[in-house]
Amino acid sequence: MLAAASIMLGPLVVMLVTSLKPDTLQIVQDLGGVAAFIPGPVSLENYKRVLADQQMPFLRFLVNTLVVVVSIVGLGIIVNSMAAYCLARRRFRGRDLLLAVIIALIIVPVESLAVPLLMMVNHLGWMDSYHVQIVPFIAHPFSIFLFYQYFAKLPKDLDEAAAMDGASVWRIYWSIIMPLSAPVIATVAILQGLEFWSAYLWPLMVTRGVEFRPLSVGVAQFFGQEPRQWGEVMAFANMASLPVIIAYLTFQRWFIQSVVGSAVKG
Repeated sequence: MLAAASIMLGPLVVMLVTSLKPDTLQIVQDLGGVAAFIPGPVSLENYKRVLADQQMPFLRFLVNTLVVVVSIVGLGIIVNSMAAYCLARRRFRGRDLLLAVIIALIIVPVESLAVPLLMMVNHLGWMDSYHVQIVPFIAHPFSIFLFYQYFAKLPKDLDEAAAMDGASVWRIYWSIIMPLSAPVIATVAILQGLEFWSAYLWPLMVTRGVEFRPLSVGVAQFFGQEPRQWGEVMAFANMASLPVIIAYLTFQRWFIQSVVGSAVKG
C-alpha cells in the first residue's frame, strides 16, 4: 500500500517542488537523482509569471472552466434527476425501452459523436461560445442511471402518502425526493465536474481563441510554448488542479456514502 501510494504521489510531489524552484534549479537538471523531490530555495516567481501572462491568461481560462462546469453540473442535476425520477417512480409505456437505451448510451464514447455533433453546432452558429460547451452535455446517461438507481431504492410509500395529501408530481419530486438525495447529488456533481473540468477534445474543436477556452486546453497550449519553462508549466498545472482538490475534499463524505449506498448489485 505504501509503495503504491508513493508511486501515485511521486509525480504530485515533483510537480509541487518544481513549481517552487527558481529557473536555475529546474527538474531537467535533477532527472538523474532524487533532487527532483527535494525542495530548494522557495520562489513564487513561476506563479507570478503565469498569472501575468497575457497570451495565456490563466484567470480567463479558469473563469471559462468554472462557467462551463458549474452550468453543466447545475443544469444536469435538474434535468438528469427529473428524467431518472420519471423512470424510477412513474409508470408509462416504453419506460423499460427508454431505460435500456440510456444504459446503452453510457458505453458510447463522446469521441465517436464528435464530428457529427461539430457539424450540427457549426450549422447552428454556436462555435466559439459558452453554450456550445454546455448544452450538448447537460443530459448525461450515466448521471441519469445513478439517479435512477438511488430513486428506485427509496420507499414508494413516500410518493403515495404525499399524493394522498394532494401533492403534485412536481412537489413530490422537488420537496420529498430531492431533499433525500444529497449523497447521489454530490456523487453526480463530483463525477460530472471532474469529467468536464478535464474535457479536452470537444473544447479544442469548438473554440478558436482564449476568450472561451477552458483550462484543459490552456494547459496544453501553455506546455507547447517555447522555450519551455518547467517551473511555470508545473505552476500552471498546480493551479489548474487546486479547485478540483478543494471540491473533492468538500464533498467526499457524501461521495463515499453514495458509492456505498447506491452501488449496483451484481
